[in-house]
Amino acid sequence: MSNSPAAAPAELTSYRDDKRHWWWLPLFVAISPVLGIYLTAVTDRPSWLWITPVLWYVVLPIADWLVGRDSRNPPDVAVPNLESDGYYKFLVYASIPLFYLTWLVGAWAVATQAYSWVGYLGVSLAVALTNGLALVVGHEIGHKTTRFEKRLAQIVLAVPAYGHFSAEHNRGHHKDVATPDDPASSRFGETLYGFVLREIPGALGRAWHDEKVRLHRQGKGAWSPSNELLQSFAITAVLYGTALALWGVVLIPFLLISTFWGWQFLSTSNYIEHYGLLRQKLPDGRFERCRAEHSWNADHAISNLMLYHLQRHSDHHARPTRCYQALRSDKAPELPSGYPLCFTLAYFPPLWRAVMDKRVLEVYGGDITRVNIQPSKRAEILAKYGAANISAVGA
Repeated sequence: MSNSPAAAPAELTSYRDDKRHWWWLPLFVAISPVLGIYLTAVTDRPSWLWITPVLWYVVLPIADWLVGRDSRNPPDVAVPNLESDGYYKFLVYASIPLFYLTWLVGAWAVATQAYSWVGYLGVSLAVALTNGLALVVGHEIGHKTTRFEKRLAQIVLAVPAYGHFSAEHNRGHHKDVATPDDPASSRFGETLYGFVLREIPGALGRAWHDEKVRLHRQGKGAWSPSNELLQSFAITAVLYGTALALWGVVLIPFLLISTFWGWQFLSTSNYIEHYGLLRQKLPDGRFERCRAEHSWNADHAISNLMLYHLQRHSDHHARPTRCYQALRSDKAPELPSGYPLCFTLAYFPPLWRAVMDKRVLEVYGGDITRVNIQPSKRAEILAKYGAANISAVGA
């Protein structure tokens, strides 16, 4: 790319986002459980109720494999125009009412349509996965600086009942990422299930603490109406409470499955995004700045479209307010596939470790002492990898 003054206008006028008209795909995912419910009604085939889980766990991994990676980046000069283009922002905003519609239709369907337990489970998991996508949208909008967008983030995060996410993620995770202090950064040797039990309560506790500190600086108490966590949770209470009042206790399994499996979507994303990666300590005791090597990327084209470029995670940590359409591929370490397949690998810890542990060691030249290790397994891991690898590095 030329840096001459004449080159910039030419690049700007010639650049076209060839993915521009494919960014509507997440909206299809957001509404896919409703499509499954409709197709079941008109065909009398309840297998359609599983359309969203099949899409996520089967179709997307196959599509990633067939289409492959896309590491192309827009030229720097085109980024300002990309970020100011209202088309991309409209698509994200348009998904928010779809998440509410999907949740309400799903609740209505399991309460009134006399599905078998298999159909009930299919709808619940389908809505859980769209709840996970709602968290991705909340992540995208919650990083923006306008008050309007922060309010929208609170509204969309109310659907999966994760109203503390923006506060925790923006003030906590981005500060402590890839360090032992971060409950949202997974450790080498830590299973997904152990991570979930650490990450979910840790994230809530950190978010509450940070919000309490923020309000204290304003002379307000933690239970003030200005508490942004409570504002989002209040919307959740109205949504869930209204549904229970309308349709009764038959909804309780739906609420539990769609909410907690939706949380799993976020936790599993966090698990695979920083597994084993560690910012090293400087001589003054502080951690080094976050760099590309502290995030796992996945440049697989199809799943990146579905997740608003969340898989270009290193650039997101470098530039948190950058809009999804302008996120760039860089020299971060790469996952073996997009998030959908990596989710399935993570569900089976021996399989995950067989694929990922060697990749972590490659990032650090085989030096296990530079890895973010699960404390309870430190002696075991050092015994397994330490002596041979450390001596090899020394040689």
